[in-house]
Amino acid sequence: MIKQTPIKMLLAILLVSLLSYGCAQDTTSSGQQSKPAAAQAQKQKENVFTGPIVGKSNKAKTISISVGKGDDAKTVMLRFDDKTTGLEHAEKGEAAIISWEQRGDDKFALSVKPKLAKLPEGVSEIKVDELYQLISAKTPMTLVDARPESRFAQAHLPGSMSIPVDELQEKKATVLPEDKNKLLIFYCGGYT
Repeated sequence: MIKQTPIKMLLAILLVSLLSYGCAQDTTSSGQQSKPAAAQAQKQKENVFTGPIVGKSNKAKTISISVGKGDDAKTVMLRFDDKTTGLEHAEKGEAAIISWEQRGDDKFALSVKPKLAKLPEGVSEIKVDELYQLISAKTPMTLVDARPESRFAQAHLPGSMSIPVDELQEKKATVLPEDKNKLLIFYCGGYT
């Protein structure tokens, strides 16, 4: 059962974390490392890459991941083998965390994990079955689809309203319902 306090009701669930990223570019041709490149080198020392999966080839046994943001983004290719875990999370466009090790000249993926959104304080996650029960019981709530409007137009949960992430970030609380005691539930296109 969900505890109904005004603040917790307002922030009952926030499953909004859509990633945006541009085209990956290799900006290391000058031989000089900028501050972002130095930070990226530090991440490489930790043997973890985080970012969207660019592609996966089962034939070549490689995974490509975009690392960094904006002009500092670059695509890194890693090999994988039968010992690599979590390959099901290496889906193009999905955010992932890849742990790797150096073997000779190649980087080998040890594990691939989905990069999940962290929920803010006071926000709780509910499962699909719980939401179904709330809808079936006609529980008073505001159900928000945080996907882009084009996806909302294709299909959405009955009774939901469209507030895409970019609109929420721009207009903040002005797009949210005035009744702060009403249950507020966000959903998007995936678990990330």
